[in-house]
Amino acid sequence: MTRPLDSLRPHFYKARPLGAVLLALWATASGAELVNGAQIPDGAQKVGENRYRASRDFEATLDYYKNVYPTSSYPRRSVVNQPGVKAVHISNPSGKNFEGLNIYEANDEVRIYVVPLQGAGKPAKKSEGKPVRKTK
Repeated sequence: MTRPLDSLRPHFYKARPLGAVLLALWATASGAELVNGAQIPDGAQKVGENRYRASRDFEATLDYYKNVYPTSSYPRRSVVNQPGVKAVHISNPSGKNFEGLNIYEANDEVRIYVVPLQGAGKPAKKSEGKPVRKTK
C-alpha cells in the first residue's frame, strides 16, 4: 500500500507499546517508599523515627521533590539558610497523613524529616475510676 501524497514508500501502521511505557513509569514511581503517606526517595536510609538520610545532595533532593510534590500545589518556605546549613519545609495542604516535609543539609549530609500530624500523637487516655455524680 503506497501513499502518494506523503511518499512512494509503503507505510504501515505500527502500534506503539503503551503498556511498556506505563510499566516503566510505574517501576520508577513504585520504587519509592511511603512514610505516613509522604514519598521518600530511593536509596534513603532510615536513621530514626520519621527521619531519613538522602543518598543525593541537597539540590538533587529538592529537584526530586519538585517532581513528586509540585511547587504550585505544595508550598515551600525556607526554614534556615546559614553558612553550612540549609533547610526547606514543604507543606502538605491536604493535611492528610502528614503535615509536611523538612529537608535539610548539615555537616555534608542531607536529611529528610516527615512531620507527622499534630493529632496523630498518642491516643487519649481513659480515666479509670469512679464515675463522678452530679449534685443538684
